Amino acid sequence: MSKIEEARIILQEFGLPKAQQNEMAALTLLALCGITEADKWSSAKRKSLQVTKGIMQFMTDQYKKSYAPNTRETVRRQVLHQFVQARIADYNPDDVTLPVNSPRAHYAISQAALKVIKTYGTKKWHDALTQFKEEVGELTKKYVKDRDMQMIPLQLPDGSVIKLSPGKHNKVQVAIVNQFASRFAPGGLLLYLGDTAKKDLITETKKLSELGIPINQHSKLPDVVIFDPQRNWLFLIEAVTSHGPITPKRIVELEDLLKNCHAGKIYVSAFPDFAEFKRHTNDLAWETEVWIMEHPTHMIHFNGDKFLGPR
Repeated sequence: MSKIEEARIILQEFGLPKAQQNEMAALTLLALCGITEADKWSSAKRKSLQVTKGIMQFMTDQYKKSYAPNTRETVRRQVLHQFVQARIADYNPDDVTLPVNSPRAHYAISQAALKVIKTYGTKKWHDALTQFKEEVGELTKKYVKDRDMQMIPLQLPDGSVIKLSPGKHNKVQVAIVNQFASRFAPGGLLLYLGDTAKKDLITETKKLSELGIPINQHSKLPDVVIFDPQRNWLFLIEAVTSHGPITPKRIVELEDLLKNCHAGKIYVSAFPDFAEFKRHTNDLAWETEVWIMEHPTHMIHFNGDKFLGPR
């Protein structure tokens, strides 16, 4: 029996759904365990791998199975996500604080699953598998708890607390709400806030609609939208880490999106530090604002002929 067939049996025995018992899933398991056709399962080992350069490259090098580059998302969404849920694999074990869209995202066979897999083909297999299945509930609870500890808390004006997925981008978003808004938009209403894991974490649909902001195009909104009802100002804020700042092109897009909104629009690019700001200075649009998280009491006004306010 080939190693691919054996891997499919292992996945079946672990209780994975039919969709995760196919050849791609079997090859993914083999890659995570570092098992070639000539290896014994007892030699399985744990090594963190990225999807394209690690897992898919292993499939090509060791099993001559080549997939198109855009198959990466299929491997991630249709195999690895389910492996993680089943506690067969760990997501970003070397750095659990990585954001979900990080180019350094990686996976590794879980220690618990590895212990079982190494017994495949021996008399210890069924006992090890039974014990894993009995303990997987507790493992899942621990995994969720460990992940939850890395979440970034954000206290809203009404006192409630929400948690954002880990990563620099969401740290900047929390600072925008807690530090920028309190200084430059006091009394402002948080109408929209995205999350790297959940695009529209906060969406005040009713108020957005009242202001003439399309509520069916959340993906086109900037990361944070705050409305100051006293001054009728709308703060449109991009948190700049992996994504870019307010550029001339972005302003054209937002002006078209908000053509029915009559509030004064203030465009803000928020950076975590000066180093990130310097990387994007050539891209920033004139007549926009810059706020830097490490110097929260100051603003940089691109043009200099007027202070904070809509054009």
